[in-house]
Amino acid sequence: MSIFNTGINLLNGNKVVPVFLTISNDYAQYAAAAISSLMRHVSPNRNYRVIIMYDRLSLPNRWRLRNMVTKNVAIEFRKMKFNIHLQIIRTYCATKTGTGDFFSKTVYYYRAFIARLFPQYDKAVYIDSDTILLDDIGKLYDIDLGEKVIAARIDPKVTYVPEFKGYVENALGIPASEYVNSGVLVMNLKKLRKLHYITRMTDLMKDFDVSLVAPDQDYLNLILRGKIMPLEDNWNLEPSKELPKDAKLLHFNLFNKPWHYKDVACERYFWNAAKGTGFYGDLQRTRQGFTDEMREKDHAKVAALIEKAGELATVKKPIIKFVDKEKN
Repeated sequence: MSIFNTGINLLNGNKVVPVFLTISNDYAQYAAAAISSLMRHVSPNRNYRVIIMYDRLSLPNRWRLRNMVTKNVAIEFRKMKFNIHLQIIRTYCATKTGTGDFFSKTVYYYRAFIARLFPQYDKAVYIDSDTILLDDIGKLYDIDLGEKVIAARIDPKVTYVPEFKGYVENALGIPASEYVNSGVLVMNLKKLRKLHYITRMTDLMKDFDVSLVAPDQDYLNLILRGKIMPLEDNWNLEPSKELPKDAKLLHFNLFNKPWHYKDVACERYFWNAAKGTGFYGDLQRTRQGFTDEMREKDHAKVAALIEKAGELATVKKPIIKFVDKEKN
């Protein structure tokens, strides 16, 4: 076991709340704020384990993250190692770069490996590194999935961006009212293992070889359609000036990141969490160094994403099809 693995209940999956993040060096400072916010809201009567799946995460960054551990919140690091599924994903990412660097990095796909790599857990929570907790994540973990495989919020961008709505319904063949955001997940890992989820995903990559708008999220929606429980909005809220009183988790999704832009809605929650980490100075310098040229490129990436969705929304039939063998 790595010297960076520290905390309580190292292997006992029945007595700990496992929370997964997937990062590289580019995301370490943002993930630190997410973890800090998580630690501020945990129950003193429970144990939690933050498991960081990574690639190219420097030793200094691992030390700084490791030093955040508390009495009942442990941190574990798991470096992604070569395997056939990861090779397929890397090959896919290397050839599908049309949407810019939002989706060109394999780190987005690491969440698909959680069930396979952590057989000691039957259930887990996954959160993106650009999230901030406002309540105990143990409450999210406790949600009863019933017969469903995951719980996730219906993606709000699909409801108010016409291009995304058309893309989801026409190119993917999924009703907009069913398409979920994959940034916050409650996962039944036992069922995911039974479904051989990672194999199904890489099979789709090989069989169709198409360029998607949000590949890892699109695959999740295709493969698990009908097996997803809609998650309450308050567990995956986009920042707004009028935040609901029952808000439990903020998700600074896609653009308007507080570490890039000033006067972002709800930015105070991010910066308050960041102050509890060893990355606060780095984050301040990141925002100060974010130039007008970088902002223009950021906006161009978003525009390109919407444009691609709009182009694919015009297709007459889905560009990818998943056949659920369990129903046949």
